[in-house]
Amino acid sequence: MNATEQVALLQSLSLHDELHSLVDQRTLEIVERRRKTATVRRRGWLVRRALLAADVAGLFTAFLVAQFLFLGLTAPVDRLGPDAEWLLFLLTLPGWIVVAKLYGLYDRDEERTDHSTVDDVVGVFHLVTVGAWLFFAGAWFTGAAAPHMPKLVTFWLLAILLVCTGRAVARALCRRSVTYLQNTIIVGAGDVGQTIARKLLNHPEYGINLVGFVDSAPKERRGDLGHLTLLGGPERLPGLIRLLDVERVIIAFSVESAEPMVELVRKLQGLGVQIDLVPRFYELVGPGVSVHTVEGLPVLGLPPAALSRSSALLKRLLDVVLTVPGLVLLSPLFLAATLAIKLDSRGPVFFRQVRVGADGTFRIWKFRTMCVDAEARKGELVHLNRHARNGGDARMFKIDNDPRITRVGAFLRRFSLDELPQLFNVLNGEMTLVGPRPLILEEDRLVETWARRRLSLKPGMTGLWQVLGSSAIAFDEMVRLDYLYVTSWSLWSDLRLLLRTIPLVFRGANSG
Repeated sequence: MNATEQVALLQSLSLHDELHSLVDQRTLEIVERRRKTATVRRRGWLVRRALLAADVAGLFTAFLVAQFLFLGLTAPVDRLGPDAEWLLFLLTLPGWIVVAKLYGLYDRDEERTDHSTVDDVVGVFHLVTVGAWLFFAGAWFTGAAAPHMPKLVTFWLLAILLVCTGRAVARALCRRSVTYLQNTIIVGAGDVGQTIARKLLNHPEYGINLVGFVDSAPKERRGDLGHLTLLGGPERLPGLIRLLDVERVIIAFSVESAEPMVELVRKLQGLGVQIDLVPRFYELVGPGVSVHTVEGLPVLGLPPAALSRSSALLKRLLDVVLTVPGLVLLSPLFLAATLAIKLDSRGPVFFRQVRVGADGTFRIWKFRTMCVDAEARKGELVHLNRHARNGGDARMFKIDNDPRITRVGAFLRRFSLDELPQLFNVLNGEMTLVGPRPLILEEDRLVETWARRRLSLKPGMTGLWQVLGSSAIAFDEMVRLDYLYVTSWSLWSDLRLLLRTIPLVFRGANSG
């Protein structure tokens, strides 16, 4: 061992002893449990295998059901019997997996903290569609078989459904394992770094275990982040990664100059960690941003902020197509909620309130969930506002365990059922299924300058604010999310947000 290696070893041992007094017990337990095995396993290793098993099971089950439903209906010119069809299908399974890999369906969970099965839907659709039609074309042109079209379509539909369902189950099981957790360090303990830390702590489903901050000149930490450790300056980061089995490093506007930070990131890339870079103008960067290059220099492209006529028409068409059958299918639920509200407390079934929309004010429809004098009692409960605690932003008014809420109202709010009558607002063109949050007059007056752009689109029943935290999100953050949604709208983003809202409703994730 040369002198340089000896110094590095001594520094690591010193750092190891110091970390036991700095890092929280949960992080140390995670590291210890992982290192009990011969090889340290990480999230990517776990999720890739679980998703592969889910894909094989989904495709196999879809083929089995299709074979059973159409047993004996094989076209008479087929040269392949049932046994040969099974053998051929099993031989093509590796090909399905390779195509799924090419679509990136096994790699995103390790890279993206908020990746979910909803994000896989388009890829799975492409995978199954391409695979099914390649089989059809191959059988047709080779003359080996005359594929039975209803059987092929049945397999196609079942495969999409079962693969997506299997992936959701696989991810749910993976999240229960310590291997899924990613020890994470944030470089930069300023306002941006602390904001990211707060957001990650609000979403335990991301599987992020925050170890602490690295910063040579940190700002004073927020009260709700006091438990997160300051681990020293950026120069300690490589040693911290090795000792604490860190999988993810988030670069969040450190005060360090650019050149040393670039050199540090290059060094980290050789340590096998996921590196997330917060862009300088993150307030303007939404999900619709694309990356292109100018002679190898990456450039972020912001899409136009206004919807074209065709896009606006497409959005309205989506609202009508989903709302009309939705009202029909949900009519028994409307009736049950109406009877429950009438039997539980005196007062009207519906709650009507003036909200601000893209075309002025309108009256929103909701099931009544509070006592009839709720508005009159609001003043006496101001001190309970969750957003006003610890000197916070009191512009949003939300109370935990609000005493004005009725028994039936608490149930309706838990599963967001009180929002269902807003479908009438959508049908009437005053709201949309996905859009900015519908604000009351008092809240709307607090929205100024650039943030008024949020009114470019009609308010929605759900949106980024609902999916990412609903009433737990502060006023400024809610306004920024609405601005990003409006300035980066796409039809796929609407469909994605709708799909992500469904599991939140079933889990009762609405916090009121």
